[in-house]
Amino acid sequence: MIAGAHTIVFAEDADAARAFFRDVLKFPNVDGGDGWLIFALPPAELAVHPAPEAGQHELYLMCKDIEQTMDELEQKGVEFVAPLTDEGWGLLTRLKVPGAGDIGLYQPKHPTPLDM
Repeated sequence: MIAGAHTIVFAEDADAARAFFRDVLKFPNVDGGDGWLIFALPPAELAVHPAPEAGQHELYLMCKDIEQTMDELEQKGVEFVAPLTDEGWGLLTRLKVPGAGDIGLYQPKHPTPLDM
């Protein structure tokens, strides 16, 4: 029934954000036309959290070893905008996406349906 999910990152500078996902994170992509890149994402999982008000959604990239991943991304010039914290369910930080704000990066400590 459902074949996949399409995630959208809204950016003030879409070209800078697209370059980040293409050149820094090396996500495979296709040109949907006129330079509108559409990226393949790694396998994903979906969690539904309780909230006082519906409508807020978050994007977190997952990794197996967050310290190693942070080191590799810092060598590529990625700026981290939050300290590394242990939230119990995982190790978490946030990184800056040029032209598009920031997103989460975490190493899960909980069971995951993914074969990471």
